[in-house]
Amino acid sequence: MDELNALFHGFAVVLTPMNTLLMVVGIVLGVLIGVLPGLGGANGVAILLPLTFTMTPTSAIIMLSCIYWGALFGGAITSILFNIPGEPWSVATTFDGYPMAQQGRAGEALTAAFTSSFIGAFVAVVMITFMAPLVAKFALKFGPPEFFAVYLLTFCSFVGMGKGSPFKILASMTIGFALASVGMDTVTGQLRLTFGWLELMRGFDFLIAVIGLFGIGEILLSMEEGLAFSGKHAKIDSKIVLATWKKLPQYWVTSIRSSLVGIWMGITPGGATPASFMSYGLAKKMSKTGHKFGTGELEGVIAPETAAHAAGTSALLPMLALGIPGSPTAAVLLGGLLIWGLQPGPLLFVEQKDFVWGLIASMYLGNLVGLIVVLTTVPLFASILRIPFSIIAPVIIVICAIGAYTVHNAMLDIWFMLLFGIAGYLFKKLDYPLAPLVLALVLGDKAEDAFRQSMLISQGEVGVMFSNLLVGSITSLALILLFWPLISKALDKIRPPKKDEFEADRPVD
Repeated sequence: MDELNALFHGFAVVLTPMNTLLMVVGIVLGVLIGVLPGLGGANGVAILLPLTFTMTPTSAIIMLSCIYWGALFGGAITSILFNIPGEPWSVATTFDGYPMAQQGRAGEALTAAFTSSFIGAFVAVVMITFMAPLVAKFALKFGPPEFFAVYLLTFCSFVGMGKGSPFKILASMTIGFALASVGMDTVTGQLRLTFGWLELMRGFDFLIAVIGLFGIGEILLSMEEGLAFSGKHAKIDSKIVLATWKKLPQYWVTSIRSSLVGIWMGITPGGATPASFMSYGLAKKMSKTGHKFGTGELEGVIAPETAAHAAGTSALLPMLALGIPGSPTAAVLLGGLLIWGLQPGPLLFVEQKDFVWGLIASMYLGNLVGLIVVLTTVPLFASILRIPFSIIAPVIIVICAIGAYTVHNAMLDIWFMLLFGIAGYLFKKLDYPLAPLVLALVLGDKAEDAFRQSMLISQGEVGVMFSNLLVGSITSLALILLFWPLISKALDKIRPPKKDEFEADRPVD
């Protein structure tokens, strides 16, 4: 009942005229960002974060989170109509969404995608509503060793559970740690890695890095590919919406399974992209019509969209309750909280109830408003992609430059943004993940402080990381996740081969 009362108070906070207006504006901007390849949820939030510095933290987080929800919705539009993923997590949606559009079923595919997105996000928000206070109360027992163990768990889960080469993830994360250590040491006050540059005393601002890595990097990559937009027209009317909604209940098992996959991948920082692929793969494997996936199956659109939204939304749970972001966008929002003078973690639920419950209430209303907006404005947003990319790209770059300059009103930040943009471009070309770098840049100094405090408390004994059941279990889980690729290979060798494998090895007469 306490959580429900707090939630109703959050709705009262959100439904003020100004916050409602900011919510709608955020959704529209988010859909626009999701439609434009080269931008994305993390990019949009990072670019527009400086605009919120004059707002109250509650109004700012409502607008920024709604930009995120809108971007999640908007990515499906380009995937289905143009076969161009507006967002990384929309790649799986193209597999069946674009074939449906080619068959003249674009309206059905878009309606299914938007509705599934809403369902996935709604399930995740309900989970956050009831789980976040419990996680926060539990986290009040945390000291420096426990907090370092949680940070270690986050970093190790990226390495062990992340998609791609663990060595590339480690390399990306190590660069993030190096960048996070630039500037003044918070414990000794000494300068580190400044090389005589006084401008580097404040270190590398995460916002500059994010704008460059994601915004500029993606634009450079898109310019190299020479995107030429051409796609299918789409019209959504009430008849298409109602007809599609009648079909959706028969896929309720897929929706529930995809929501659970998304929530798990959001809380453990796998992210929306792996969640969408994993959910699509499970749906293809378990569906009666799995052999038809890739030819225009409605279930092939429902599964990835539900999982992506569930993952994107649930990533905010560890960010609010523990101060650990579960996605790049959550990492940007975490930086925003710090800029506004708020400390994410369990005390946030005690000291800033209006902020926390206003954000949770805005998740409910923002997703509902987002569903209405995208269902009614698909032709408008789709027409934006008929503008030549040669015009869109310079506009995005100018917006990125303005966002970077306004952080410290320094021209040097624009040069840093361009350097990070080139680095982001190279990372993409070499297939190195950016999320671990951003995570290490945001949390590297906090993890270092927690570790050094733990060593001071224990007088240099590393065994403090196993000094009680709580910190010992978290540290052990972190180590298991770190070495999970090796553990899984060992288990595969120990496990006896299946009958099919014996038959495959038998020589053919």
